[in-house]
Amino acid sequence: MSKEEKSIKKTEEKIEAVETVLNRTELFFEENYKMILSIVGGIALAIVLVFAYYRFVKEPKNREAQAAMFMAQRYFEADSLTKALNGDGVNMGFLAIADEYSSTDAGNLANYYLGVIYMQKGQFDNAIESFGKFDSDDLIVSTMALGLTGDAYLEKNDQENALKYYKEAASKNKNTFTTPMYLMRTGLVYEMQNKWEDALKQYETIKKEYTRSAEGQDIDKYISRANAKLNK
Repeated sequence: MSKEEKSIKKTEEKIEAVETVLNRTELFFEENYKMILSIVGGIALAIVLVFAYYRFVKEPKNREAQAAMFMAQRYFEADSLTKALNGDGVNMGFLAIADEYSSTDAGNLANYYLGVIYMQKGQFDNAIESFGKFDSDDLIVSTMALGLTGDAYLEKNDQENALKYYKEAASKNKNTFTTPMYLMRTGLVYEMQNKWEDALKQYETIKKEYTRSAEGQDIDKYISRANAKLNK
């Protein structure tokens, strides 16, 4: 058999193989078209239901929650924390908003306000619980929630958990505002534990990478103190 004949034969074999696959595919669809239509219809229905939920349930609920939060935020800004927390008998407080509108963005934000209020009231376990329920794509606010959780643990004299949250806050979304703040707090907790070498590492990072931050302005005295403790 010549090369040309071999080439023609191979081409014919490939065509036959493709035709076989197409025939099998066609047969599969013929035998299972009802199931396929059911699956496709189910997917389409799911998409419609999700859209309808967001359009006609979640969005109106979120707008309702935002309106409900207006007075609670006003009380919070005026330092009327009890009314911000529990409401005034007419308007809802953050506790009720977080509960009733838990599936909304406003209800989620209410948990952050609750955490801050509980911190100011010295109710640190409640603060930790509220910050734990808060979840946000806003990198600054979500970082602050982690740092405040660290503050709450430190108030409870739980230094290990305070360190855990300060470190997480310092490493998340590195920037010149929150990162040096929580590096500093990490260093101060290490000082409490007499871990001066670990404290020094935090301070040196601030000096090297965040000199222009508020913490960076006075960092040399912390470095000197740590070095003195280490006899350097």
